[in-house]
Amino acid sequence: MTDHGQIPTPAGPFDMISAGDPGSPPVLLLHGFPQSALEWEHQVAVLGHAGRHAVAFDQRGYSPGVRPDDVLDYRMEELVGDVLAVTDALGWSEFDLVGHDWGAAVAWNVAASFPERVRTLTALSVPHPGAMGAAIREDEDQHLRSRYMQAFQDRSVEKRMLADGAEALRRIFEWRVPESSIDEYISRLREPGALTAALNWYRAMRHNPIPDVVSVPTMYVWSTEDAAIGSTAALACEKWVTGPYRFEMVQDVSHWLPEEAPDLVTGLILDHTR
Repeated sequence: MTDHGQIPTPAGPFDMISAGDPGSPPVLLLHGFPQSALEWEHQVAVLGHAGRHAVAFDQRGYSPGVRPDDVLDYRMEELVGDVLAVTDALGWSEFDLVGHDWGAAVAWNVAASFPERVRTLTALSVPHPGAMGAAIREDEDQHLRSRYMQAFQDRSVEKRMLADGAEALRRIFEWRVPESSIDEYISRLREPGALTAALNWYRAMRHNPIPDVVSVPTMYVWSTEDAAIGSTAALACEKWVTGPYRFEMVQDVSHWLPEEAPDLVTGLILDHTR
């Protein structure tokens, strides 16, 4: 079971789910697009039961209390600042950090810029932004896989995504995520301004510099059926980590690792953070 609550920060209150004793070793989990902290519900519950204090929060734009209008408010420096503000509010000077999709991109940046705060990093699906950027430029397959990022910046995309019962949003999940979770995600993204806020992460991308190499103990998990991330980017990730590095390749699983392979992902997180 997970508890629901809010974390007050100078930017506003972030909605969260949590499990475990607040005095236990802390783990922060960051979700991706177009999801919410709900994608980590299984992991948070198991981590809490295993003696960790696990927290996943709805990030900027996904939490109604932190949903600014300006695209520039979704630059990576703001997203990283939210992680620091949330962990400060929780009283965590050091924590294990886990991220999936956009949450992984934020996690790479936090670990690169604030290694003194991050005990271990676990990144799912999205590799270090340096590896990703090089693959988009140099690998035709990855360039084609990443074209959706440009499409998501079009100002008419919100209307198309929500049309016909949000059919286009539903298709993103490739029928690999529980229908009840998809319904919940879409319900949240129908809130006024919510989908625009989520897409503003993509619209602010051009303002995001490539982070430095990561020196903390890092595990990167990539699944072979990931439609968005090809093997070139995944295999190049190692070049961007100077600390202990572990690469886990998961066969026959799509981009939606935390929900399609929940027990496998939870086991990997427990093992890496042990």
